[in-house]
Amino acid sequence: MKKITFIGAGSLVFTKNLVRDLLTFPAFEDCTITLLDIDAERLGYAKTAVDNIMAAGHYRANVEATTDRVEALTGADGVVCTILVGDLDVWRTDIEIPKKYGVDINIGDTRGPSGIFRFLRTVPVMMDICRDIERICPDAVFLNYTNPMAMLCRTMQGETNVTLTGLCHSVQGTAAMLARWIGAPMEEITYTCAGINHTAFYLDYKWNGKDAYPLIRDAVTNRTEIYNEEQVRNEMFLHLDYFVTESSGHNSEYNAWFRKRPDLIEKYCTHGTGGNPGEYGRMIKSRESRKLNWTQQMEAWRDSPIDLRRGEEYAAYIFNATIGDGTLFEFNGNVRNFGLIDNLPEGSCVEVPVIASRKGLQPIHVGPLSDQLALLVDPMARCEELAVEGGLTGDPRKIFHAVCYDPLTSAVLSLAEIKTMVDEMFEANKDWLPQFKHFS
Repeated sequence: MKKITFIGAGSLVFTKNLVRDLLTFPAFEDCTITLLDIDAERLGYAKTAVDNIMAAGHYRANVEATTDRVEALTGADGVVCTILVGDLDVWRTDIEIPKKYGVDINIGDTRGPSGIFRFLRTVPVMMDICRDIERICPDAVFLNYTNPMAMLCRTMQGETNVTLTGLCHSVQGTAAMLARWIGAPMEEITYTCAGINHTAFYLDYKWNGKDAYPLIRDAVTNRTEIYNEEQVRNEMFLHLDYFVTESSGHNSEYNAWFRKRPDLIEKYCTHGTGGNPGEYGRMIKSRESRKLNWTQQMEAWRDSPIDLRRGEEYAAYIFNATIGDGTLFEFNGNVRNFGLIDNLPEGSCVEVPVIASRKGLQPIHVGPLSDQLALLVDPMARCEELAVEGGLTGDPRKIFHAVCYDPLTSAVLSLAEIKTMVDEMFEANKDWLPQFKHFS
């Protein structure tokens, strides 16, 4: 019997979908699923939701729920992590403080000033989890879904011996979107995708072995509804010649081109899915509403219709390949760059094809990115490296320097303005940053 532990099981929709996928594999029909969350109420809803899946599918797996991490990890063969560190009050400062200085961030969970401070809050907890895995279940395969993906995976892979990778649904999700745009069945599509998390590119994208990029360019250029569906990403494709994985809202804040002036935000980020500057306000309202109506929301999610069909998230397929029946599975994962992408920093965290098997997780050499892509991605990777070093050493100067070179921040602010902004963000986060002794 295999044991799979879900850390942060209170992320209910994620937990429901991943458990559903896992139970579709015969290798896990009698497994133990252990749900862990520090919030007992959320954990209870997750347990009920998973029990409903068990009943609907007539599965024989054993389901446990606990708030004790040692208990949850004891005997685990696989671990999934979907946690969020920090409360609404500190999370909103990630967006509101940069906004006050003119850095208009849309999501803020990946990189830039918002992503870096989210990383600094999250990394002590993630390292504690990894240390527990090393001590309690050292042979377990650890799959991380927690953002900021690249900085967290880079830290955990560099500082621990845990077998782990980070997963994001944007690669397969965008591939399916492009197939829809050109009218291709997804089973006839193949691609090679590489870069860093949320800024990886399809280096090739083929339909039945033939280059499909001309079809994509034709669709983006000549069909207004397709152009408007992803304005930022389509602009990047039309000018950089390769399509990027993560959504327009995310990508609008990763570079210097779309959010540095109000007129650019109006042109590219207000219509379609480009990341309306009012989107953050709606997200805050949604979260506050959910806090006020938590029981009602949880009951709705818990009792929503159960679809037992396997989804497209990678986690269950990887577990099946590594600790299940051994069927090989290729996916895009976040791993350290040791001879994988030739013109990105050695040792940084990259997102590349990986083969999962009983031998573990084996990343595939991709080669160099095209020059125009490397010029975009390399500074992002270097900023992440600097932020990781600052997080590990508790050096606020390195954090400041990492923010200095963020493309959007540097397009908007002077160095002195960036320093003032970073100091204010440190002050807002001081209760969450035990690794920093001082901020100046």
